[in-house]
Amino acid sequence: MATKLAPIEHSRRTFLPAAGRDWLLPFYDPFVKLLGGDQARQRLLDQAALQDGHRVLDIGCGTGTFAVLIKRVHPDVEVVGLDPDPKALARAHRKAEQAAVTVEFDQGFSDTLPYAAATFDRAFSSYMFHHLEADEKAKTLREVRRVLKPGGSLHLLDFEEATSSDGGFMRWLHSHHRLQGNSADQLLALMRQAEFTDPHTTGRGVMFFGLMAYVYYQASTS
Repeated sequence: MATKLAPIEHSRRTFLPAAGRDWLLPFYDPFVKLLGGDQARQRLLDQAALQDGHRVLDIGCGTGTFAVLIKRVHPDVEVVGLDPDPKALARAHRKAEQAAVTVEFDQGFSDTLPYAAATFDRAFSSYMFHHLEADEKAKTLREVRRVLKPGGSLHLLDFEEATSSDGGFMRWLHSHHRLQGNSADQLLALMRQAEFTDPHTTGRGVMFFGLMAYVYYQASTS
């Protein structure tokens, strides 16, 4: 069980739901699956090289699809999912029960992780980082660095801002202010500002509604 800090206050903070609107939440999982999101997450998981006994944090776990996948593929890994949305977490709990796996789901925010330092061997973030405001991104990265064990690593998958050559729907989606400037280069710059040593991209991909970048960082072993 991951060591937690004191509970944090949720009631005064707002957040952007995974699907953008609460009423869209039931459609989120089939929509992401239809457009190739599950395959992209599988690639992210494969890159992490998980080992038995690892403790894993899925930041912004939403409805728990990825957290449950991790536990199904690696039953001897301890998986913790964190998200501020109680409605999404309720779905995540049901999903884990239906899959007959044990995953710890906690309510909380990525920029104030309720866990002690050096708690996790791996941290994941998929399709979440663009939901954050600029100051929240910087705080989140510092928090991730704090909770990673020596030698632990962050594996991040997120959308990149569309270019002028992209299709109309893609340009419309990426015009949202949270996505503007959201690129692999910007992510790497933010990580360096958060004192991450040698972060780098491990690949790029395309989904119907966006470009994607995979970003990797490994904490020092000392």
